[in-house]
Amino acid sequence: MIRLRHVALFSVLCALGYLAHPSLASAQAARAAPASPVLRDGQHDFDFHFGHWRTHISRLEHPLTGSTTWLKYEGTLVARKVWDGRAQLEELEADGPTGHMEDALLFLYNPQSHQWSLNAAASSDGTMGQPMFGEFKNGRGEFFDQEPFKGRTILVRQVWSDITPTSHRFEQSFSDDGGNTWESNFVARLTREERRPSLSRPTAKDQ
Repeated sequence: MIRLRHVALFSVLCALGYLAHPSLASAQAARAAPASPVLRDGQHDFDFHFGHWRTHISRLEHPLTGSTTWLKYEGTLVARKVWDGRAQLEELEADGPTGHMEDALLFLYNPQSHQWSLNAAASSDGTMGQPMFGEFKNGRGEFFDQEPFKGRTILVRQVWSDITPTSHRFEQSFSDDGGNTWESNFVARLTREERRPSLSRPTAKDQ
């Protein structure tokens, strides 16, 4: 009985000593807690897109209907740097079977979420559409949103890939089954334009 009492007293004293040093408990809890992942700084992920481009566009005529008719467009695209690369403004002009297309796209980087939002507008209606959100991983950018389409809410995905200093690829797809399957409906292949410096005309002072 005396030995059991000594053991019990020793256990109580140990517990009191542990409680008397909360820093020890905090240190052990800190070691047990998993470290939060460090988010990658992606504010320059779209730097490859700056400049002047020729674009070759294929657009599915009637998405989500089983259509296999693709329309071809040819155009130009200019992307300008804003806020030292943390934003940019893209202007697209293209011509095809349905006429002239003019679109604008505003890219915005959120330093808190480390994600980009893509905000599109067309000259045909002059309004900003639903923003898309996403990021780049392993050289591939994926962006998603939900949009109404012919009375239903669908998922929209845009992908930037095959990026080189002189070319890249853009693809948009729709899903009406919650993302289980995707149908591509807009593909653009962009090739950088070589911009030659303009030759200034001589003035009377130079002659």
